[in-house]
Amino acid sequence: MEIEKIRQEIDETDNEIIKLFEKRMKTVAKIAEYKKENKMPVFSRTREREIVNRLSQLVDDDMSVYTKMLYNTIFDISRSYQSKKINEMSEISKKIEEAVARTPKMLPSDAMVACQGTEGAYSEMAAEKLFSNPSIMYFNNFRGVFEAVNQGMCRYGVLPVENSIYGSVTEVSDLMAEYDFNIVKSVKVQINHVLLAKKGTKTIKEIFSHRQALGQCEKFLKSLKDVKITVCENTAVAAKMVAESDRDDIASISSAICGELYGLQIINSNIKDSDNNYTRFICISKDMEIYPGADKITVMLKLQHQPGSLYNLISKFASVGVNLTKIESRPICGLDFEFMFLLDMNISVYSDEFLALITELENSSAGFVFMGAYTEG
Repeated sequence: MEIEKIRQEIDETDNEIIKLFEKRMKTVAKIAEYKKENKMPVFSRTREREIVNRLSQLVDDDMSVYTKMLYNTIFDISRSYQSKKINEMSEISKKIEEAVARTPKMLPSDAMVACQGTEGAYSEMAAEKLFSNPSIMYFNNFRGVFEAVNQGMCRYGVLPVENSIYGSVTEVSDLMAEYDFNIVKSVKVQINHVLLAKKGTKTIKEIFSHRQALGQCEKFLKSLKDVKITVCENTAVAAKMVAESDRDDIASISSAICGELYGLQIINSNIKDSDNNYTRFICISKDMEIYPGADKITVMLKLQHQPGSLYNLISKFASVGVNLTKIESRPICGLDFEFMFLLDMNISVYSDEFLALITELENSSAGFVFMGAYTEG
C-alpha cells in the first residue's frame, strides 16, 4: 500500500477523533456545571482510575500503556477545562490577583536590602543592578538574610540561586520553601573570578573562597600542587580574610572589585573554567509583590511516590503550551526518598491560563508552594 493511502486512512481517523473529542469536551462542560452547583471538586482520582482500567481492557495488551498515556493527557485537558468553566479560584490565586492589584508599577529605587557576605560580594553587585540606591546590610549566611527580611530589618533580600557552570544553590531553594517568601525580581550577574593576594606575595600555600567559586575554577585549582583549598562563606569574605591576615602565603578567589576594596593585587586573572559564567540572583520579600510584566513563575510542589507522577505533572504544562525552564528535585527532610520539585516556567501572570494552571496545581498537588511571579533582568 502506498504511503499516501495510509496517510489518508490516518486523516479520516483523525477527523472522527476530533468530532468525538469535541463531543467529549461538551460533556465535560456539563460535568463542570454539575460540580459547580453541587460544590464538588474538579479532580476525582477514583473516577479517572475507573475509566483507564475499563478502557485498557478494550485494547490489545501492547496498546494498554499507550491508552493510559493518552487518557492521562485527556484528563489533564478535561480538568483544566472544568476549572476554567467553574472559575473557582484557589486561595493562592486570590492572593496573586490581590498582589497584582496593589503592587506599584516599579520596584522602589531606595530600599533596605539584606545580602550574604561583606562589601564587594557579588550579591552587592546584584543589589545595585536591582536598585538605584540600595542600603545594604550584610549577614554571615543565607539564613541570616531570610531572618533579616522575616523580622522586618530589611524589606528585601538578594540571594544567588543558580550559576551557569556550577548549577543551583540548593540551600537558598530550601530556605525559600521553609520561609514561604516571594521572589519579586531576578537578575543575572557576570562572574569574573581572579586570584588575589597581598602585594609582594610570591608563594601561595592556601587559597580561600566560596564553594561555588572554587567549583567554577576547578581546572585551575587542579593544576596547582601542594596548595590547601579552604572553603569560606563568601568570595568577598575570603578577600577580606587575606587582607587582614598576618600571613603572606595565602590568596583568595574573588572579584577584581574586592582587590580594590581590600588593597590586594591580582596574581592571576585567567583562573575561571569559562568566560560564559553568570549567576542568577533573586530579590525576595516577605509579602507578595508582583510587578508589571511578570512572566516568569517559580513554584515548588510534592509529587506522590508512584509511577507516572512526574509525567502527569509535566503534561499539565504541555497541554496549555507552557515552557518549563527548570525542573529540580529536592529531598524532603525526615522522609525517605520523598521529594519536592522546584519548577521555573515562562507564562504571563496576566494570561487566563496562568490562574487556571496555578489553581489546578494547588488543588492536585500536595505541599504546593507559590514562590513568585516576576521579571528577569
